[in-house]
Amino acid sequence: MSEARPRGGTRSAPPVGLFVPCYVDQLRPDVGLATLEVLEAHGVQVDYPRAQTCCGQPWLNSGCTRDAAWLARRFVEIFRDYEYVVAPSASCVATLRGHYTKLLGGSADVCARSFELCEFLCDVLGVDRVEGRFAHRVGLHESCHGLRGLRQGGASERVGEPGSKVRRLLASLDAIELTALERPDECCGFGGVFAVEEEAVSCMMGLDRVRDHERSGADVVTSTDLSCLLHLEGLIRRNGAPLQVMHVAQILAGREAVAR
Repeated sequence: MSEARPRGGTRSAPPVGLFVPCYVDQLRPDVGLATLEVLEAHGVQVDYPRAQTCCGQPWLNSGCTRDAAWLARRFVEIFRDYEYVVAPSASCVATLRGHYTKLLGGSADVCARSFELCEFLCDVLGVDRVEGRFAHRVGLHESCHGLRGLRQGGASERVGEPGSKVRRLLASLDAIELTALERPDECCGFGGVFAVEEEAVSCMMGLDRVRDHERSGADVVTSTDLSCLLHLEGLIRRNGAPLQVMHVAQILAGREAVAR
């Protein structure tokens, strides 16, 4: 498989600060490395500030707003001088853009300049195609934060063109086949602390998504949110489903799926 390289109308790439979410750093660090590779392949100058920590989403979702506000202030202090911030997580970016102003009691300009990887490629760099090859049947899980928080695509409850920035980038790869789901924008059931407090419901929702991907004939499930993928991967392994999960960044960076 060839490495991902820009193809199509790309604009000059500005310098960015790379924000790697804590669960990516601790559980799937290759997703962070793949994000770096994709950005550099598109001519982006990338800096990784080593002082970065969690964005505060777990505390915010748990109602611990004072703790979340402390992390929000720290994030802004670390990343405020970057023209753009890019992260391989729609949920973390949705937290920055959707909640930091309220947490901080005022504007946080850096949050408006923060983007999920695919969003940055499409909306800032103007990328419409990525050169590469991924010869697999791929099921795209459109995460709730990406779809409804960042408007990366059209949700079924909204009137208008469905579209999908993530799907468009994936479809540009050679030999890939994107499958069609019966319910393409349904939640996987993770929801952070929801998966702990409502374990049975969370697992039932996740199993619904796994079965939908199985019916579609996918052999790889991908998403912009590793949290969703980890939830689905646990159910896939526990139930012996013939699927594997890969983050979108890994596919765009030219990673190969591991044969099962």
